[in-house]
Amino acid sequence: QVQLVESGGGLVQAGGSLRLSCAVSGFTLDYYAIGWFRQAPGKERERISCISSTSSAGNTNYADSVKGRFTISRDDAKKTVYMQMNNLKPEDTAVYYCAALPPPLSRFCWISNSHYNYWGQGTQVTVSS
Repeated sequence: QVQLVESGGGLVQAGGSLRLSCAVSGFTLDYYAIGWFRQAPGKERERISCISSTSSAGNTNYADSVKGRFTISRDDAKKTVYMQMNNLKPEDTAVYYCAALPPPLSRFCWISNSHYNYWGQGTQVTVSS
């Protein structure tokens, strides 16, 4: 059974940091790309970062809104993908989701959300000013 479980969210002051984790099970992470998305109240789900499959060199991409502040990484042995979030801003407040993109598309992770097959339940991040 495929499962993605996010953790690491919470309440933090502006300028602070959090590290989100996405633990996966039920598939071989090495071959999958993983994306991080977020959705704030009343807004559409936004793709913020992704990392391609390890076999495709694990290339990373970021939305302009988080570039330079967020870093995505993966540890296939631990079946976990991380997103380090630094210099958080109140506008980063949202529910954060991870999702898995299967091969062969996993070579190119910065593609439409609709190609991501499996999604986690999300973790809340709240940044106070």
